[in-house]
Amino acid sequence: MPPPPPPPAGAQQPQLHGVVIITLPPSDQPSKGKTITAFTYTDDAPPPPRPPEPVMGYPAATQVRRRPRRVLSTRRVAAAALVLGALAVAAYYCFYSDVAVQFLGMEQEEAQKDRNETRSFLLPLHPKARQGRALREFGDVKLAARRIDDGWRKARNKMEVAKAAAAGTNSTALLPIKGNVFPDGQYYTSIFVGNPPRPYFLDVDTGSDLTWIQCDAPCTNCAKGPHPLYKPTKEKIVPPRDLLCQELQGNQNYCETCKQCDYEIEYADQSSSMGVLARDDMHLIATNGGREKLDFVFGCAYDQQGQLLSSPAKTDGILGLSNAAISLPSQLASHGIISNIFGHCITREQGGGGYMFLGDDYVPRWGITWTSIRSGPDNLYHTEAHHVKYGDQQLRMREQAGNTVQVIFDSGSSYTYLPDEIYENLVAAIKYASPGFVQDSSDRTLPLCWKADFPVRYLEDVKQFFKPLNLHFGKKWLFMSKTFTISPEDYLIISDKGNVCLGLLNGTEINHGSTIIVGDVSLRGKLVVYDNQRRQIGWTNSDCTKPQSQKGFPFFL
Repeated sequence: MPPPPPPPAGAQQPQLHGVVIITLPPSDQPSKGKTITAFTYTDDAPPPPRPPEPVMGYPAATQVRRRPRRVLSTRRVAAAALVLGALAVAAYYCFYSDVAVQFLGMEQEEAQKDRNETRSFLLPLHPKARQGRALREFGDVKLAARRIDDGWRKARNKMEVAKAAAAGTNSTALLPIKGNVFPDGQYYTSIFVGNPPRPYFLDVDTGSDLTWIQCDAPCTNCAKGPHPLYKPTKEKIVPPRDLLCQELQGNQNYCETCKQCDYEIEYADQSSSMGVLARDDMHLIATNGGREKLDFVFGCAYDQQGQLLSSPAKTDGILGLSNAAISLPSQLASHGIISNIFGHCITREQGGGGYMFLGDDYVPRWGITWTSIRSGPDNLYHTEAHHVKYGDQQLRMREQAGNTVQVIFDSGSSYTYLPDEIYENLVAAIKYASPGFVQDSSDRTLPLCWKADFPVRYLEDVKQFFKPLNLHFGKKWLFMSKTFTISPEDYLIISDKGNVCLGLLNGTEINHGSTIIVGDVSLRGKLVVYDNQRRQIGWTNSDCTKPQSQKGFPFFL
């Protein structure tokens, strides 16, 4: 049968058509997902190929079957884009989204609910004003230790606060931090407590369990602070049977006849605070604009000793951020307001400051280095470094098994403290590598200050003569080292005399001769995250000037 004649000129060619059908899930069963169906068709089939004809009288060669050449059609491009987009979305949710927890046993509906209700609180950090004292005179390390004894309780029970009184799930808060390691001391933020809400400035302290505010109960020894003392009423006093009281005191200190929950906290710098637990409203504004009111348990502190009694004080108390049940993050998490995650970011800029967040909205989804939180006898953020190096030189501890050393991250300490042997080896290494600096014993800014043989005004003038101190926490992905780097600008301070002072101190001064305590001086220029849910600490470099919410898709989607 002869082939059909070709279509006349101007006749319409067969058209290619495509159809895409998207089926949405039922509104009451969103977990079923949606389906996408796509297909194409033409108006008519193309004509069959012509048989080969003889060439110059010779019979035509047998036709060789060839695989049809694939044409990059619109349909294929669309299908490839659809597949790549689906893979990108799947990869995102596997690595960066809470939906991935469904593979660990959580129902998809619960994961979606948690993600939709997550909010965060953002608080500014502020610098303390200079008080004209040498840095070593400041109460620059906290690391609280609780102490309750029956004799003290019996003596203090006579001063019951009742006597003075008779006269979402998951949010994130972002709080600004103010503070300056030199010359201002620690960092603080502000919170609002009571009805009506009243502001209080509190030191940001990851080394303390309990948040406490100076209190008129009446006050026996209180520093003159920036705000009036908190004055509790009788119904605000926490009884001993309260679970948080028992967690703070320990079951062995439970007192059935007591009418209040007493406590005393001693700090590594020999200062102390004594008081009773109170319960009142804490007011927070979430970063999405929502307001939260937390039934908050804190310390009503009426007797301060040591440097906590120094007046005028720049703060009204301490904000406890450890992983204890009574800490602020744990209380917020137990009420279902946030995930038990928080972090802080302290800028290196002149004037200090930064921010702190409560919740997980500001936790980077990538680019952060994580190390595990190790269990200890307290609620501090313990980790373990495998090696400590000054530049390429390893600083060993002969008595430490396997050269590992315990590390505590403590925002309540202005400086970083090293074990005695590591400190001595570091000082020797610095003196050997920088012979042009001579110790100036007359400079009392810090225990060790050097005078250069040229004028020094800024850290930029001298930092090239010093090396970074690196804490190595093992490896990630088998080949990348998990390293916390303390750059020279994060441990050196220029004194008023123009000397270079070492902001790394000997831990024996605070009875921590075998532990590294990473304080504010070495936390600057880093976003540090404390994840109490997964029991890990993470960090990444940051200028700490503008908080960035990490919700949403990665930049490449």
